[in-house]
Amino acid sequence: MGLGSLRGVSDPSEHAARRRTFAIISHPDAGKTTLTEKFLLYAGALNDAGAVKAREGRRGATSDWMEMERKRGISISSTALSFEYRGLQFNLLDTPGHRDFSEDTYRVLAAVDSVVMVLDTAKGIEPQTLKLFEVCRQRSLPVITFLNKYDRPGREPLELLDEIESLIGLRPTPATWPVGRSGEFKGVIDRVGGDFTRFTRTVRGAQIAPEEIVPADRAAQEEGADWERSMDECGLLDAVGAEVDSESFLAGESTPVFVGSALTNFGVRHVLDALADLAPPALARPDAAGVPRPLDAGCSAFVFKVQANMDRAHRDRIAFVRVCSGEFERGMVLTNSRTGKPFATKYASQVFGAERSTVDSAHPGDVVGLVNATDLQIGDTLYVGDAVEFPPIPRFAPEVFATARPLDTGKYKQFRRGLDQLDTEGVVQVLRDPLAGDANPVLAAVGQLQFDVFADRLDIEFNAPSEVLPAPYEAIRYTDDASAARLREVGGIRILRRGDGRLVALFESRYRLQRLENDEPDLMLETIAVD
Repeated sequence: MGLGSLRGVSDPSEHAARRRTFAIISHPDAGKTTLTEKFLLYAGALNDAGAVKAREGRRGATSDWMEMERKRGISISSTALSFEYRGLQFNLLDTPGHRDFSEDTYRVLAAVDSVVMVLDTAKGIEPQTLKLFEVCRQRSLPVITFLNKYDRPGREPLELLDEIESLIGLRPTPATWPVGRSGEFKGVIDRVGGDFTRFTRTVRGAQIAPEEIVPADRAAQEEGADWERSMDECGLLDAVGAEVDSESFLAGESTPVFVGSALTNFGVRHVLDALADLAPPALARPDAAGVPRPLDAGCSAFVFKVQANMDRAHRDRIAFVRVCSGEFERGMVLTNSRTGKPFATKYASQVFGAERSTVDSAHPGDVVGLVNATDLQIGDTLYVGDAVEFPPIPRFAPEVFATARPLDTGKYKQFRRGLDQLDTEGVVQVLRDPLAGDANPVLAAVGQLQFDVFADRLDIEFNAPSEVLPAPYEAIRYTDDASAARLREVGGIRILRRGDGRLVALFESRYRLQRLENDEPDLMLETIAVD
C-alpha cells in the first residue's frame, strides 16, 4: 500500500502538499509521549490511548517499543508514526526527551518540516527545552507551542509567554487561552472566533474528551469570575498584537501557543488542527550546495536514523529515510551517493511504533523504513536520475567516555557485532586505536544513560553481557596523522579513530590540552562542535 496516496494523483507536488511531517520535542516528563498517543487517538489510529509509563500491569505507549523504555517509562529511541487526519497524511517523529539522547533528537529534526514543543506549565522552559529551541531556530523550523498539564497547579500563562519570548526569542501568539486558573481548568477561548470550548474528563483520558462549544455571552454567565479574568488577559494580548500570524510562524519568528492537558485530552484537537492548518507541507529540500531539489525530480531521500532489532524474531536492521522528491516505489533501485553503489528497496515498510506494514509507494515528506539496509549509514543520500547529495546529519561532541569488554570471552563475536551495530546507529561512538584494531575500544557519548542503553542492548539483543566502566578522559579533539605522531610522545593522551575515519585525540587532563594548544600551536587540535 502507499502512504496516503490520492487516487488519480501522480504529481509529486500534490502529494507533498498533503504531507505534514513534524516532531514533538520537550524536556523529560513534560508530556511529549502522552501527546503523541493522544494525536493517534484523535486521528482514529488508536481506539484507546496507551499508558505513558510502562508500570506493572499496564501496557506501554505505542511509540515506546524498546525493552528498556518499557522498564524505565522513558522514551529512548526516536519513533516514526504515520496516520491520516482531515484528508492529510501526518508523519509524526516522536523523539527521546532525556538530554543524554539529544543527538538522536537532532537527527530527527533534520527530517521534519515543523515542530511541536511541549512545555510543562509548572516548570516552563528548562535547559533541554532551550537547547532544542536553539536547534529549531538554526534550522528555521516553525514551532507550535503546547502549554501542557494546565489541569494541575502551575505558573501563570502570561508569565510563561514572557519566558518564551525572553529566553527563546520567539514571539508567542496564543491561539487558545485558558479559562480557570492552573489546576482548575475549565476549557479554552478561541481567540479568533471568541467561542469557549468546555472540556469533560474521561476515565484515565483513554477516550476523546467530549467538547462543548459555548457562545461567549453564555460562557460569561456560566463561568463568572473565571471568564472575566480570561477576557481581561485576552485584552492584554490584543493590546500588544499577539495574534497568530502565518507568515512569521513559517519564518520561525513567532510561535502559536495552545493551552491544555494531554493526559486528560484537553486541547489536543486544537493542536492537531493547527498542524493541519498552519504547519508547512513538504517543500523542495536544499542539497548540500544549498540548491533546492525540485519535488518533481527523480526520487531522492536521505537516511536520518538506523535501528536494529526492532523485530526480535528476525534480528533485522532498518534505515529510516525521509523522501525528498519524486515518487518512491518499492523495488526501485536507488544510488547511494556516498558509495556510488546501487541499493535495492525490495523490503520497504511503513512503521507504526514497533509494528510495520509493507509500503508500495511514498511521496515527498513521507518516512519509509528500509529493512535489511546493511549498507546504509546515517546521513546517506539515495537517489534516481540526476545525482544529489543532501547536507550531512549533525553529530555531537562527546562529553563522557567509557571502556567496554564482554563478561564472557566466549561471546566476543557477539560483542563485536553489537559494538559495530550500535556505533552505526549512533547509540554511542566507538573509538578504536588504529595501531591496535578492536582491542580496548573507547566508547564516547553525550550522556551516561547512553552507556546504560548500550550495555542493555548488548545483553538483550546480542547475547553479549558486558562490563562498561568510566574512562579517565576529560576532553576530545580532532587531529591528523602528523600531529598524532607528536601527541603519542606525550603522556595522558590517546589517539583513536572514529567510525567515520576521523582521527581524534583523547586527553586525561584539560590542563595538558591547554598547555599543548599554547606551547605548540602548530598541532592540529580542532574542537569538535556539532558537525
